[in-house]
Amino acid sequence: MNRNLKKVIGITTTAVTSMYIINRIVDYTAGQKNLLTTEEGNIYHWKNGDIFYTVSGKGTPVILIHELNPASSAKEWSKIVHRLEKKHTVYTIDLLGCGRSEKPGITYTNFLYVQLINNFIHDIVKEAANIVVTGISSSFVIMAQTMEPDNFKIIILVNPSDINIIKEMPTKETKAAKTILEIPILGTFIYNLIMHHKRIRNYIESKYFFKKTFLSSKLEDTYFESAHKGNSAGKYLLASTKGNYVNIDITNAVKKTDNLYIISSRERNNAVAITEKYLHLNKNIEATYISNSRYLPQLETPDKFKDIVLMFLQ
Repeated sequence: MNRNLKKVIGITTTAVTSMYIINRIVDYTAGQKNLLTTEEGNIYHWKNGDIFYTVSGKGTPVILIHELNPASSAKEWSKIVHRLEKKHTVYTIDLLGCGRSEKPGITYTNFLYVQLINNFIHDIVKEAANIVVTGISSSFVIMAQTMEPDNFKIIILVNPSDINIIKEMPTKETKAAKTILEIPILGTFIYNLIMHHKRIRNYIESKYFFKKTFLSSKLEDTYFESAHKGNSAGKYLLASTKGNYVNIDITNAVKKTDNLYIISSRERNNAVAITEKYLHLNKNIEATYISNSRYLPQLETPDKFKDIVLMFLQ
């Protein structure tokens, strides 16, 4: 065998082995604090993977759905559940690919989550439900209602994504990014770099919170653990979002929907412009702005947020 070829093989083997070891170390350290246990909830054995959910309170059902990000989970609603359960039966779920739910190595699409929401309402809630949903997850809730309107009462969108951005379809470049992330060892290594503890902190500090004091070390660790739970299999969801596979054009659905409400944070970038696009499509949408929060008012200003939600629900 050529000496240079042997050298290349040796270097490659060492690099792959090193990446594998680093991947395992990240998985181990991310779960050390065990902040995301399943003891406090239930498992919905859905056809595409087990879904972790909680249920508490009594009254008309309200489902709280978190932002679609492998680092996110139902912990996004930790300050809201007890504020709503006095008047409602409150459900929270970890979406497929997130938190304590299963993270299969599949392509995640908007329609996949449309099916999840409608199946969850049919099988678990068993009656029409109110929905409170964050960010891009708003898009598949709106589409779920389009498919099965009898499943829904009102839908409250919390800082929904820009309509123009979430209708961008996969391109050669985004497909290539998806393919790279899905490579076994190398893709996982890249994912672990993207979802590094420090990067997660910087991301949620800059995008999610207006005041840094609300970002506790425990919350930061929870996001880190969620991202890496299940041997960093969250990479498949990230690959699909990077590839634009969870995107969809909701323009017509928004036009035809008569039960939408929007809560926008004033300190979020382009909050007014994004909200106005929804209002322009449908004059029946009622929107309100909440101050002193950026992207997750349910964590930053929970009392104000709760008051607005209850106002809409009533």
